[in-house]
Amino acid sequence: MLGLVKSCIGTKFTSQFGDLIADLAIDATTTVGVDIGQGLRDVDIKNYIKVEKVPGAQLEDSRVLKGVMFNKDVVAPGKMRRKIVNPRIILLDCPLEYKKGENQTNAELLREEDWSLLLKLEEEYIEELCMQILKFKPDLVVTEKGLSDLACHYLSKHGVSAIRRLRKTDNNRIAKACGAVIVNRPDELQESDVGTGAGLFEVKKIGDEYFAFIVDCKEPKACTVLLRGASKDLLNEVERNLQDAMSVARNIIKNPKLVPGGGATEMTVSAALKQKSSSIEGIEKWPYEAAAIAFESIPRTLAQNCGVNVIRTMTALQGKHANGENAWIGIDGNTGVIADMKERKIWDAYNVKAQTFKTAIEAACMLLRIDDIVSGIKKKQAPGAGPSKPKIDTEGDADGEQILPD
Repeated sequence: MLGLVKSCIGTKFTSQFGDLIADLAIDATTTVGVDIGQGLRDVDIKNYIKVEKVPGAQLEDSRVLKGVMFNKDVVAPGKMRRKIVNPRIILLDCPLEYKKGENQTNAELLREEDWSLLLKLEEEYIEELCMQILKFKPDLVVTEKGLSDLACHYLSKHGVSAIRRLRKTDNNRIAKACGAVIVNRPDELQESDVGTGAGLFEVKKIGDEYFAFIVDCKEPKACTVLLRGASKDLLNEVERNLQDAMSVARNIIKNPKLVPGGGATEMTVSAALKQKSSSIEGIEKWPYEAAAIAFESIPRTLAQNCGVNVIRTMTALQGKHANGENAWIGIDGNTGVIADMKERKIWDAYNVKAQTFKTAIEAACMLLRIDDIVSGIKKKQAPGAGPSKPKIDTEGDADGEQILPD
């Protein structure tokens, strides 16, 4: 897999950092791979792999966390713990504050004590919410919505750290990483909803900002790739390369079949089509030959990019592939020499290649069909009438009223 991912990012900017990006990509994608039965695996890069770019430090300091990190601090830094080993985590999707009736509630207060009664009811409501949560003895409570000062007081009094207003996507990743279930109402909490899979919760300061880490998870099904680097632009470029590398790794995890790269596959297909065309009589051999020539365009482009003599290289390559043997011979993209792809470890994923071939052929069929489609929509004219001239609206007509229907 390493060789495969390296052959796809070998020409990109990050190739100068060796295996670093390929290692990160393989590590991340194998972490979030899920078996869906029947020998199939599913990898959801978009939802469960987050790339956090933090400028500063060396690019070599980048790593895949066995868990997640996000750009948040605890609600009350002085009172709440910033480091908890083996935390019990509760994830909420509801506000821990009193819902104020905006404008549809009328409260008529006659005595001064009624006012304090109202406030007391609000406090009791919040205390009730907190007690329902504290029943499960959590160490960390994370909510996507707000968290009032009073709730913060109750939680910190019981030694519970809290984080508020977290993004939904981040919350989903925490749930996958530590095995918790996101709960919509505190009174529906169950013991099975508490996440106990994380080994460490810690808030660290990187640069000027605080980041919360939930790491050392037992079997994380989500992860964060922490990218470090000198500048924002460098990090953006590395992230794009990493996305490509992860997509390649995902394709292989989903469908572990490989074909040789460097134009070797295309030449083999082309040679096979040429052989087939020689056994066919008449007009039907031409499509085979046309497709065979079309497949040669990939190795030809590779040769052009290397700056070698295209005609000589292509002739030599065709000679190697002519009788269907040497299927591994292709063009080395760095030097332009004809080489064995197995030795050079240049690979392509089979399902990408298959998809490319299908798409190319379908696109060609589509283009060929267009002539029939266009010829099929000529208007039927009255017999004897000459071709009628189309009426063209000029700019002068634009102010006229004829454009609007009566």
